[in-house]
Amino acid sequence: MTRDTGATGRKPPAGHGRYGYSPIRGRKPYDWPGGKRLAVYVGLNLEHFAFGEGMGAELCPGGPPPDVLNYAWRDYGNRVGAWRMLDLFDRLGWPASVLVNGALYGYCPELVAAFRERGDEIVGHGWTNAERQGTLDEAAEAALIADSTQTIARHEGRAPTGWLGPWISESRVTPDLLAEQGYRYLLDWCMDDQPVWMSTRSGRLLAVPYPQELNDIPAIVGRRMGAPEFADMIVDQFDEMLEQSEQGPLVMGIALHAYLVGQPYRLRHLRRALSHIEAHRDRIWLTTAGAIAEHCRGLPEGVVP
Repeated sequence: MTRDTGATGRKPPAGHGRYGYSPIRGRKPYDWPGGKRLAVYVGLNLEHFAFGEGMGAELCPGGPPPDVLNYAWRDYGNRVGAWRMLDLFDRLGWPASVLVNGALYGYCPELVAAFRERGDEIVGHGWTNAERQGTLDEAAEAALIADSTQTIARHEGRAPTGWLGPWISESRVTPDLLAEQGYRYLLDWCMDDQPVWMSTRSGRLLAVPYPQELNDIPAIVGRRMGAPEFADMIVDQFDEMLEQSEQGPLVMGIALHAYLVGQPYRLRHLRRALSHIEAHRDRIWLTTAGAIAEHCRGLPEGVVP
């Protein structure tokens, strides 16, 4: 289809060159394993923050550093919340894609080990969520990715294949750097409900859908949504996407942070929402982001947009 540039050939807005426009209607259909059409995965963020400096979500506006209240609130996720969520995943028999700051291996290696022992996928998530990688120059960003990747590989026995930038922060060359360091997919881009190929200077990189709406930080911290409302949001998203998936394959991610939904009153409602999905398990592919990426890589050329 011809793209209209205006009667006078007006210059189009700046683009990124990573992918072209592709409407979801009319794409080539394909199935997930077992003939399923809806893939569901949980992206659990395990994060570590600097004390007295840098970035971090806030329970309430912090005072001058050191901000003990907000630092300790976030640290609750590693000490308590993530362990309660691990129990929930064990009870349901659910896998998880665990998005790991490299600094966790020096701070609370026992926590990452617990998810490793479950066989969960470990995804690269920068070094610490007290910083943005997109503000770094290219050499410094490449070093950050390398340090995080090598730390995970040293402890897990293999390098991660997927990446989510802290604060979804990217520079102009982040996808290029990830592809050059062996990554096979990234989660930063939320533009679709299906995986999409992205161009880099060294080949293709797969963008796997990661939600910014069905995500507890924007919902609970940003919009001040209550625990029942966030759980209802998960249920409604699932029910609607299960219906829509009759037309073609879809990916439903659920983005969680242990210091938020690991709080007891929120965990109770999260359990309700995940139990609703579990009741339909025979109709979905309950999986990890990495397994979704690998399935797409095995499809015939031209199927994935």
